[in-house]
Amino acid sequence: MIAYLGRIVHENDAESRPDDDVLSICNALDLQGSVEYGSADVAGKDFGGIHSVKPLAFVKPSGADDVSRLVKAASRSPNLTVAARGNGHSINGQAMANRGLVLDMRSLDHQDRFRVVRINGSDYADVSGGALWEDVLKRCLEFGLTPRSWTDYLSLTVGGTLSNAGVSGQTFRYGPQTSNVTELEVVTGKGETLVCSETENSDLFFSVLGGLGQFGIITRARVLLQPAPDMVRWIRVVYAEFEDFTRDAEFLVTQPEGKSFDYVEGFVFSNNDNPSTGRPTVPLSPDQTFNPSRLPPRSGSVLYCLELALHYRNTDRPSIDTAVNSLLRRLGFVEHLRFQVDVTYTDFLLRVKRAEEEAKANDVWESPHPWLNMFVSKSNVHEFDQVVFKNMLKDGVGGPMLIYPLLRSKWDNRTSVVLPEGEVFYLVGLLRFTPPQTKAPLVEKIVLENREIVQYCSSNGIDFKLYMPHYRSEEEWKRHFGNQWTRFVQRKANFDPMAILSPGQRIFSRIPQS
Repeated sequence: MIAYLGRIVHENDAESRPDDDVLSICNALDLQGSVEYGSADVAGKDFGGIHSVKPLAFVKPSGADDVSRLVKAASRSPNLTVAARGNGHSINGQAMANRGLVLDMRSLDHQDRFRVVRINGSDYADVSGGALWEDVLKRCLEFGLTPRSWTDYLSLTVGGTLSNAGVSGQTFRYGPQTSNVTELEVVTGKGETLVCSETENSDLFFSVLGGLGQFGIITRARVLLQPAPDMVRWIRVVYAEFEDFTRDAEFLVTQPEGKSFDYVEGFVFSNNDNPSTGRPTVPLSPDQTFNPSRLPPRSGSVLYCLELALHYRNTDRPSIDTAVNSLLRRLGFVEHLRFQVDVTYTDFLLRVKRAEEEAKANDVWESPHPWLNMFVSKSNVHEFDQVVFKNMLKDGVGGPMLIYPLLRSKWDNRTSVVLPEGEVFYLVGLLRFTPPQTKAPLVEKIVLENREIVQYCSSNGIDFKLYMPHYRSEEEWKRHFGNQWTRFVQRKANFDPMAILSPGQRIFSRIPQS
C-alpha cells in the first residue's frame, strides 16, 4: 500500500486508487490540506441531480497557498483541470471536473479568518470564499451588523454566488452581491494569488465577479455591511392580472430608499388547491387560509403574488402598522387577499432553510432539480407571461415560479455578468422539485421543456439572458455574451490562458501543455 498525504490508499482498491500522474504531482506539493479519493463520487454530483462525472480526486485545500499549488501543478500536466466546488448547489455540473481535480472550498472556511473591519466609516466583513452565507450572517450579527444583499437560500458559499451574481429581494436597492464586495483574494488560472479591488488589479476583480469561475478561484472576500434590524414584517398580496402585478412591483422597486419596502419579490402560482403549486402556497402561517371567493370572477388559471418585507427595530414596533399600511394603500392587489406575519430578521433570511428541512423530510431534496433561471427584459415580460406562465406552465412546475423586477443601474457593467437591455428587467426562476425516485424519462421531459422555453425566447426575439447559464456549444455562449464575448475571451487569455479552471461550464477547452 501507499502512504499518501497522511491517508492510506490500498493499491488493489480500483475505486480509490489515484491516477499515477496525479499521485506523483500531488505528492510533490506538500499540501497543508488533504486529497481524498474515497469521496470523489461526492464531487461528481450536484444539486441538479442530472449530470454526474468522475473526478480524479477531491481536494480539501487548507488555504490559498494550497489552491495556488494545485493550479500550478495542473498547468504543468498535459490536460488536468481544476474546479472549485462550494456547497454542491450547482444545477448542470458547473462545479465538476471530468478526470480532473475538484476543490472542496468549504475546507477554507476557518473561524479565525473571519473579521469585521471599519474603513473610512464603513463596516466590512473579511470572509473565506468557502464560507456559507448563513454562517457569515451569524458571525456578523454578533457585531450587530449584516451584509446588505442576499440570495434567497443561504447555504451557498460566498465565492460561489459572487462567481454568478447573487440576487434576491434586496437586489433592487443594493444591487446583487457582486455590487457589495470591495476586495477579493483570488487564485488565477496561472496559479497566482492576487488581492484585487476596484483600484488594485481591477481587471481581475471585475472579471471574477460574475465570471462563472473562469478566471480565478475566490479564496477571500471583503463584504460591505450595515446595521442589522431586529424584526421583519413579511407580507404577501395577491393579484389576478399580470399587468397590475408588474405595475405595482415596478413602482416599488423604483421608489427611493425610505419610500418603499426593504425586500420585493414575487411569484406565479396556479389557481387551484394543489399544495405544492397552488393557492395553499401563499399564506404565511398555518392559521391563515386563502379564500378563493375573494378572487375576481374572471380570474385565469394562474395568479400572482407580490412578496414584501419591511425591516424594523424593536423600538419601532408601535409605528410599523402605519408604515406598512401607508405603502400598501398605493397598491392594487385583490382586496382581502393579504397575508402577513412578524418574524425575526434571522428567521426571515433563513426562511428557505425551513423549506429545505421539509423537502429533506419528504425525500424531495435529493431528487433531480432541473431548474431554469433567466433575466427577461421588461419589454418582453408580458409576452413571456402569456406564452410561458399562462400556457406552457399553467399547471406549475412542482415548486416556486419566481418573477420580480431588478434595476440595471444597480449592477456594475464592468463585471462579467450579462443582462438584458433596459433599466428594468425581471428575474424568472422556475425552481422545479421532482418527486422522490423520479425516473429518468420524466427528468428528460422536464429538461426538454426548459429547452423549449429557451428556444421560444431565442426564436421570437425575447430579450433574455440565462442566469447561472449552461450551454452546450460555443455558438450558444457567443450569443449569450453578445458584444461582451470578445472581452470575456480576452479575460480568459489574461488570467487562465490554458483553460484549467471550471471545465464543467463547457465554455473553453483545456489547452494541452506542450
